[in-house]
Amino acid sequence: MARTFFPRKSVNIPASKPHPDGTEYKISVGDEDWDAVFQSVIKVQVVYDDKIAVRKSPSYPVGSADWKRVADAIDKLLREEKGKNLQHAYIRGAAYYANLGKKK
Repeated sequence: MARTFFPRKSVNIPASKPHPDGTEYKISVGDEDWDAVFQSVIKVQVVYDDKIAVRKSPSYPVGSADWKRVADAIDKLLREEKGKNLQHAYIRGAAYYANLGKKK
């Protein structure tokens, strides 16, 4: 499968019960290919045993502070990104598409 998301920075936040032990939320800021146009996005993914669950959306148990910890992590990542020139998203995307189909 072709890679469509290119994280610039990520943090992992432990998930609370009733999630299985070792479950984390991976919060990233990066560039994602939306129909050949790169957009700067925040992505939240679920991680089980150090592997991203590609077909699962994050869920936050009611009564836990998981959603708040994820929101705080998003806020921190966005504050760190504020003021940065996001033009590199387009440069990175152009380089990615220029290399498609080339043998390594």
